[in-house]
Amino acid sequence: MLDYYNFDKSDEKDEKDVCLTSLPSVPPQDDHDYKPVIEGPNVSQEDVSPKLSLPKEASPASEALNSKDDPAVERLLVILDDEDSTQETVFQAYSDLPFPGVIHLSEKVRRRLFRRLSQVERKSVETMLRYLSVVDDMKAADIPMIAVEWNSAIAFTGRCFAKVTATEVNLAIRTWKEMEHEAKVRSGSVTFTILFDIATKAGKLVLAEMILKEMRARNLSLNRFARVGIIYYHGIRGDGDAIRRAYKSFVQAGEIVDTVVMNCVIASLIRAGEPLAAVNVYERMKAMDSSKTGTPIHAPGWKAVRELGRVLTRAALIYCNDPEGRQRVQNETSLAPNLRTYAIFIEHHVVETGELRQITALLEEMLFLGVPLHGQIFVKLFKGFAIHGGVRYTSWTRTRLESVWVALLAVLDRGTAPNVVVRRWMVVWAVKAFRKCHGRERALEVWAELSTRWKASAADEQAVSQMLSDALRKKPAGGDWG
Repeated sequence: MLDYYNFDKSDEKDEKDVCLTSLPSVPPQDDHDYKPVIEGPNVSQEDVSPKLSLPKEASPASEALNSKDDPAVERLLVILDDEDSTQETVFQAYSDLPFPGVIHLSEKVRRRLFRRLSQVERKSVETMLRYLSVVDDMKAADIPMIAVEWNSAIAFTGRCFAKVTATEVNLAIRTWKEMEHEAKVRSGSVTFTILFDIATKAGKLVLAEMILKEMRARNLSLNRFARVGIIYYHGIRGDGDAIRRAYKSFVQAGEIVDTVVMNCVIASLIRAGEPLAAVNVYERMKAMDSSKTGTPIHAPGWKAVRELGRVLTRAALIYCNDPEGRQRVQNETSLAPNLRTYAIFIEHHVVETGELRQITALLEEMLFLGVPLHGQIFVKLFKGFAIHGGVRYTSWTRTRLESVWVALLAVLDRGTAPNVVVRRWMVVWAVKAFRKCHGRERALEVWAELSTRWKASAADEQAVSQMLSDALRKKPAGGDWG
């Protein structure tokens, strides 16, 4: 058994198993006081278990488009062939087709269209509406959808906002019921993993447990992503020992540990009130990765991270009866801390401890290990100044805030960090930070400067304007200390 991270305190206890025959709708009231700080694992249509049956490859004849001479269809096909085309570009090309657009496409092209629209780094209202627009067209044309397409629809309805609430849970459950009861498409492990992920992030722990029991009642096996989700579930519950048991179960199931799994363990331990145990895991990650003799398997970028998860899932299946082969894959899998690792710890110090020195040390280590700079780091720093600045004797001073601001402008001007771009929450927290530490006039200057560098949608502009107008009208708590 892999024992790289032996932070287990106790043996796993047997739990009472109660099977369900159906899942109820979620009441609109929150039965748990839940405020997300660290995001858990992201489960999407791409996270398909190898046991889920996929459509067979189409024959060359069925590759042909239903409307061969339609230039709009030809343009869509060209864009789908371009792996670098954005989801927005794909959807715009699809929107140019006569309604309903899906009837002008072959089955295989429809599958490709759904797949491309489901491939997003983070789900949002915009990406959800694009995907569900095609779903509505499929319904209008009375064309059936397959399981992976329904799974993505569930994921979009439940995860389109940063904070998952009872509303999103209800929408996801409603979509699942439509999938099973109306479309007559049987749910698999992936479907219930997505539902479990949504329920957990909404703090609906009773519902999350019911979903797991429903999986057991249907004899559905847990896949890699479900096992990672269970680790995070116990973090939401605040049970450190259960986190350790869930991790031990993950390893004993023959799964291969990578940075994503360990990041989930770290986030879960912090949520359970064990930040020192999380730091211990972090130090073990660095030690184990530095001891590797071969070239570790890294996954730069969010697409590569998700693809690596699928690769490791297949590897665990291939080597389930070959411990030596599985260990070779484990030895070649990177355990190095990545951007997500540092973001978890920085968020913890920003929200919980206010320890700017700890954050500085983490940033220095990021640079030393060559972890690429990302815009979310600046967002978290500005958030820290908005929370802890503007009071006497704070280390979050006006001078340090200006240093962060100068560093951000330099990175933006040089264009050397492609992942540092001005987005909604960077604008919000930067203006709030300067309002708290400097005053209204300086905050307005910062807002004006960022507005010239922000390619915002009309919806984003309106939302940010509303938030910041309220913030600028209010007098910040505390004084204006530099």
